[in-house]
Amino acid sequence: MSSQRVIVVMGVAGTGKTTVGRLLAEALALPYAEGDAFHPAANVAKMSAGTPLDDADRWPWLDAIGDWIRSRAGLGGAGGVVAASALKRSYRDRLRTAAPEAVFVHLTGARALVGQRMAARTGHFMPAVLLDSQFATLEPLQEDELGVVVDVSGSPEDITERALAALRRLPTPQN
Repeated sequence: MSSQRVIVVMGVAGTGKTTVGRLLAEALALPYAEGDAFHPAANVAKMSAGTPLDDADRWPWLDAIGDWIRSRAGLGGAGGVVAASALKRSYRDRLRTAAPEAVFVHLTGARALVGQRMAARTGHFMPAVLLDSQFATLEPLQEDELGVVVDVSGSPEDITERALAALRRLPTPQN
């Protein structure tokens, strides 16, 4: 796999995007960026209050992530891994505008498992009450989108190994 490729770890809240993203970055010796850090304060406040974001809220966030992706991708870029929900096709299209060669790792699992993990985590602004809205918004990767789907059952290390194996099966980007 080319070191210039940027990997976007996507999925609903509670699937382990941050944990798996960090483990992927470490395994691939790539820099990691936490997508939540790109949210403006107003988005964090809205989600903390239990209000789902709308597309108007997400566009500036996606553009900020896109800027990071663009800076890490392509010829001369060092590649990277970023965690971002990227729930809708239009959101992923917007990120691909910044880096057409970006690849998505869609972390997916049963609602019950994801809800249990989300309820068990501490110190995160996203309340479990928003999980249903995340599942309702989710548009899974489509066949024409470069990416892999990885089940989130098992340990973070198991999930990461499955993601790495799936990524190795993807075609190498042409630079």
